[in-house]
Amino acid sequence: MTRRPLACIVLAAGKGTRMKSALPKVLHPIGGMPMLKHVLATAEALNPERIVVVVGPGMDNVAQAAAPHATVVQERQAGTGDAVAAARPLLEEFAGDVLVLYGDTPLIRAETLGSMVEARGTAADPAVVVMGMRPADPGAYGRLITGEGGLERIVEFLDASPEERALGLCNAGFMAFDGARMWGIIEGIGNANAKGEYYLTDAVEVARAKGWNCAAVEGPVEDALGVNSRAELAALEKIFQGRMRRAAMENGATLVDPDTVWFSPDTVIGRDVLVGPNVFFGPGVVVEDGAEIRAFCHFEGARIGAGAQIGPYARMRPGTVVGEGCHIGNFVELKNTVMANGSKANHLSYLGDADIGSGTNIGAGTITCNYDGFLKHRTTIGDGVFVGTHSTLVAPVTLESGSYVAAATVITRTVPADSLAVARARQENKEGWAPRFRARKLAEKAAKAAAKKG
Repeated sequence: MTRRPLACIVLAAGKGTRMKSALPKVLHPIGGMPMLKHVLATAEALNPERIVVVVGPGMDNVAQAAAPHATVVQERQAGTGDAVAAARPLLEEFAGDVLVLYGDTPLIRAETLGSMVEARGTAADPAVVVMGMRPADPGAYGRLITGEGGLERIVEFLDASPEERALGLCNAGFMAFDGARMWGIIEGIGNANAKGEYYLTDAVEVARAKGWNCAAVEGPVEDALGVNSRAELAALEKIFQGRMRRAAMENGATLVDPDTVWFSPDTVIGRDVLVGPNVFFGPGVVVEDGAEIRAFCHFEGARIGAGAQIGPYARMRPGTVVGEGCHIGNFVELKNTVMANGSKANHLSYLGDADIGSGTNIGAGTITCNYDGFLKHRTTIGDGVFVGTHSTLVAPVTLESGSYVAAATVITRTVPADSLAVARARQENKEGWAPRFRARKLAEKAAKAAAKKG
């Protein structure tokens, strides 16, 4: 079957009043990414010729999130049919297939939408394809009424007869239209209802009245779940995380306690990676094969090399690249730091805006002083460098390859290759000082006690 051109309309004009938020509903995140972007990513996976996002008046932040895709404003917000009609100026001449999606249904998958597009191209040539689902509790969902001729109509729950309410096939909301017939269908939708709104669900009845076939395609209930409240947002977050955890394990990673590992949509986990409990992967994280991520680590915008050992209690911030076989230990934080293969920072350190060579050891308590109150500066550390415990590296500064930094040293100038840097006060021992100190203090204490009694 030759694929027809495809366009997508994403409805994102809803105010989401039940969210009780100044943030538009579709911008609330799942996995750290706005719901709208989840839907757009799924739409993009279908390689459509164009995507149009329908926003409400004043929703500039939604339009920004939709970029680079085109947006149109639904001025009067009079129902889903009216929302689709708002996209007409950008799709008036489009004669391919048109998918209608929703910005608050972030779990929809490309394969589910693909089945709708395939149904549009069958010999029956349906003008409208509707996604159906069979929830365990159909509740107040609209029902899809089917017959030998395909989908006959969508009946809302309140308008359904007892027999129709007993049907299990429910309306999931997603639709695929024949673009050549779509606007004739949308024009035929009226608003003779209690709310005076134009309901997209009436599209099936309009199409059938014109003598055109309609069809239903069943999809997973999970894909159609939407968000109208904070509780539903949390419920979908749980489903999304479950999908990501299963995918990681199916691709060869071990999650010791899967329910406590949190992913972002773009997290990449390699084969034979071991992830301990209570680990958080923010956006932009790649973990290469064979790495070990121990408990209570936090990652954002970081790349972890093959065979590296991270944590427990380590934090990797954006711009961090950890090379193969590196060790990053407990309570170590890296920010915008590149660490070459085989280097170590095992305890209690902050390394920010640094370039660290291979085979280098960073001692416990070492920090790079990268900020002077106005600008950030880089620290450059060569190969095979040894930095002693509790050292302070004041950027911009360079430790050349093979150099040593003595413990408790403050470095402010370049340390040449293969040299030892010591920058601290010389130790002085005063023989017999401690007994004299204790005797003086005991005498003072006794004098105070005597004065109090007198």
